[in-house]
Amino acid sequence: MSTSTMRRRIPEPGSLLESLNTRWHGAALAAYGLVVLLHWVEHITQAAQIYLWDWPIPEAGGALGLVFPWLVQSELLHYGFALVMIVAFFMLRHGFTGRARTWWAIALGIQFWHHIEHLLLLLQAWSGTYLLGKPVPTSMIQLLIPRVELHLLYNAIVFAPMVVAMVLHRRATESERSAMQCSCAHPPAGRDRTSAGRTSA
Repeated sequence: MSTSTMRRRIPEPGSLLESLNTRWHGAALAAYGLVVLLHWVEHITQAAQIYLWDWPIPEAGGALGLVFPWLVQSELLHYGFALVMIVAFFMLRHGFTGRARTWWAIALGIQFWHHIEHLLLLLQAWSGTYLLGKPVPTSMIQLLIPRVELHLLYNAIVFAPMVVAMVLHRRATESERSAMQCSCAHPPAGRDRTSAGRTSA
């Protein structure tokens, strides 16, 4: 595949979006990865509260719920995080090329559906009308899988291809590196692995 075929159109030069996908791409991905990991801490803590410590599900609000129980019970908080994730996925996708871009697109697609599920929950909470007459806001897949387990599953199936995309982006092939406009690949574009350790005579 040629470089011209692999190269993606980068946003308007000088714009924030262009900066996020070129010189700031690595830092933006690191910051985004940290936010996602902190979100994982919340879900894992909640799972431990339920399955290890036998807390009732309404009281198991994760680490944040220990301090702000009213906050984690808000559908707006959960929708807001899902929205932040989908926006970040869209904003940072321009910097990816080749295999990494494919895996990032897979994660984005799954997160888009996860966002739709949270939007459905938010609309139910605001309207007071619940799906199929359920006593609480209920998403579509939640009709088959309980909410705690469902959101662990959603986070896992978004996280896995996201991590694959980041690893492949860092370990880009020569053709993928030549199409990149950021310096995320190791070694950086323009230096191959055979010459990376050489010094001039």
